[in-house]
Amino acid sequence: MTQNPQPDPAKLAAARAAVALVRDGMKLGLGTGSTASVMVRELAARVRAEGLSLRCAATSRATCDLAESLGLSIESLDQIGWLDMTIDGADEVDPDLHLIKGGGGAHLREKIVAAASKRMVVIADPGKVVEQLGAFPLPVEVLQFGFETTRTLIRRALADLDLGDRDVLHRLKGSDPWVTDEGNWILDLHLDCIPDPVALARVLSAIPGVVEHGLFLGMCHLAIIGKPDGTVVRLDRNADIDADLLAGEGDQP
Repeated sequence: MTQNPQPDPAKLAAARAAVALVRDGMKLGLGTGSTASVMVRELAARVRAEGLSLRCAATSRATCDLAESLGLSIESLDQIGWLDMTIDGADEVDPDLHLIKGGGGAHLREKIVAAASKRMVVIADPGKVVEQLGAFPLPVEVLQFGFETTRTLIRRALADLDLGDRDVLHRLKGSDPWVTDEGNWILDLHLDCIPDPVALARVLSAIPGVVEHGLFLGMCHLAIIGKPDGTVVRLDRNADIDADLLAGEGDQP
């Protein structure tokens, strides 16, 4: 039997700290991505050990499959209704707990689930903590219909925000387009920095053909940053971020 590789210590520490917040009877949203998958495994282990009764909604088919394989019961978001908490990863976290998400291509469902939650808890390693969003390419989910038109409109919008001449790349999986769970395509915006995330979010949302973007603004209530030594740092909105975190101390590839 193939065994799962040992998870990154920083991701494991963050996942365990987040799972420790779970209480019996909760309704949970389960995120997508490498750190979220560690969390799902830790959550399943705690459910088995303590016999917790939980109702869970998954943010992707991949998370649903993983959770069910570990014995967690997954329901649709509409079946469960309002969630007590969502635990998810992030590609970038800034000092205001604004996020870039969507490296795993699930940001549409992730944003819907987060919006349906009383509390969003983000788990990450130190390399995800940044002073300003934008080094990680910003994913934008778009309809296949009129794809090039939508890409042109995005480029015009970026130019209006003095973010012109940036790469707006069609995400591929091998030689084929990456197709999301909703059957859409993804454009990755290589912006280097995003001086005004609110303005960018507003103009992207207004473009016909854009289904959703990966800017999560004002949605995260708590970020738990795991460190390689197994400790964690908890960041509340507007909290001062330790200089070592911003320097990416202990960042794991």
